[in-house]
Amino acid sequence: MSVTANPVDEDFLRLADPFRREVLAHCYRMLGSAHDAEDLVQETYLRAWRAYHTFEGRSSLRTWLHRIATTSCLTALESRNRRPLPTGLGGPSADPADDLVEQAEVPWLEPMPIPGSGAERDDPAAIAVSRASVRLAFIAALQHLPPRQRAVLILRDVLQWRAAEVADALETTTTAVNSILQRAHAQLAQVAPTEDETIEPTTPDQRELLGRYVTAFENKDITAIVELFTTDAVWEMPPYTSWYQGPANIGRLVATHCPGGPGDFRLVATEANGQPAFAMYMRGDDGSYHPFQLHVLTVTTSGVAHVTSFLDVSLFATFGLPQTQPAPPRR
Repeated sequence: MSVTANPVDEDFLRLADPFRREVLAHCYRMLGSAHDAEDLVQETYLRAWRAYHTFEGRSSLRTWLHRIATTSCLTALESRNRRPLPTGLGGPSADPADDLVEQAEVPWLEPMPIPGSGAERDDPAAIAVSRASVRLAFIAALQHLPPRQRAVLILRDVLQWRAAEVADALETTTTAVNSILQRAHAQLAQVAPTEDETIEPTTPDQRELLGRYVTAFENKDITAIVELFTTDAVWEMPPYTSWYQGPANIGRLVATHCPGGPGDFRLVATEANGQPAFAMYMRGDDGSYHPFQLHVLTVTTSGVAHVTSFLDVSLFATFGLPQTQPAPPRR
């Protein structure tokens, strides 16, 4: 949207732009796609700009924008399937010796370059992008809910709206909102994983573990890789449909199906969904390193509990990552 000389337009842009990050997080929770969320934020702001002359201030501008975003997301979800991860397809843990089965046509869940914050209870902006509310496991669990249940749970539990506010936004009753929320909680309890206590970012324990992760994978040291994971750790890698549980199975998977050898990989640290992540580059025939996978980690006090390895290399651009890493200098 271009800035014009119209004072009303300038007023809208000045007041609405500070909420863009949390509206983006809201759309991402609803849609499970970084690309779709960006599109819906643009649509939300365009609709809000066009209707700004009707905004009477009976609610806050933040609430008004989230209301428009929710409506836009619900409309978009009428023609879209849910976005799963392999663990959400219902199958058991696979044997690493089996062939990999790819389903590129599935609209897989995508990670999002949203850093989480340690949300303060009285800060709506911090609550809207708290780590717990953007974690990949939570976003994946939300995808099991029908769109309207998803919207009610996010508005009530994440954004902490009152039931009456949600009812007004969705043009229903508070009784209906409470009933929908109850069903959403029951469904979420069946699919949401239980996790060990996670290690807060930037702590010495996490830095040490992440350093070992980089070294183990860059050296393709299977023994060191196995030692990184908790006893019930999970590895999944869309668009392949299988998932793998346990350190030994994860080690066998990497040894069996991951090409390359020691020195063929470079890992670059980033952050996705408020979690530590690594862009993995693989050495090409030209000697440089090119996008290969994006690993999103769940790190607990016991070790790495979950890795979702995304093979969609277009995500490197989404995360603002370089398309190549230089070859090491000749010795």
